[in-house]
Amino acid sequence: MHTLEQDFAEKVYQQITQVEQQSRTFKDEYGGMAHKLPVLIRQAGLVQALAYVAARGKKGAKQLLEDLANVLECSSTQELLQNSREAPLLEYMRLTRQATVALTWYKRFAQSVLGVDPTTEEDRE
Repeated sequence: MHTLEQDFAEKVYQQITQVEQQSRTFKDEYGGMAHKLPVLIRQAGLVQALAYVAARGKKGAKQLLEDLANVLECSSTQELLQNSREAPLLEYMRLTRQATVALTWYKRFAQSVLGVDPTTEEDRE
């Protein structure tokens, strides 16, 4: 039996190794959003943060959202967005907590595997 942290770490690591094969720009977009999204969730809430990423035009950010949906066991990004909009309070709180836990692993692996630190995307813009 594994903890939630272990399950998420394993799934996220597998996804990050796929991103590692992409271009530097894609990795920077993906990793940059991995660093920003937890802060956005704390500041604006899960629904607004996810809607922001979904509306963002960068491929790396959208891939992060797809990967997060997969880790949270949603069949698609659209299902994750719908769940975040329509969930009752306790389910919304659970989803927010799970997203935050998963994003901790995205941040860690973005930095250690992809070599993207919190300022990388800002430097490129």
